[in-house]
Amino acid sequence: MMIHPSYKEMITAVNQEREDDTVPVVSSRYSIVMATAKRARQIIDGDEPMVTDSPEKTKPLSIAVEEVYEGVVKILPDVPAEPAGQAPSAE
Repeated sequence: MMIHPSYKEMITAVNQEREDDTVPVVSSRYSIVMATAKRARQIIDGDEPMVTDSPEKTKPLSIAVEEVYEGVVKILPDVPAEPAGQAPSAE
């Protein structure tokens, strides 16, 4: 059975709208899995889905995948934290 969208399609869709062309927002399946799992948990906890309801998309994870794929939910790139006690550099 083929899962739609595939991981490759999801990664392409998420990276399509990035501002900086040199650094992808996500580059691994792990990033996609973590983002969709977090959104699914939000839906389970009571957040309203942001995509139109369709009969085949009733499970929170399926809804979250669709939201990420359609670009309704944005994945923010990881920003490395500054070590404790150091001020952020002004570049």
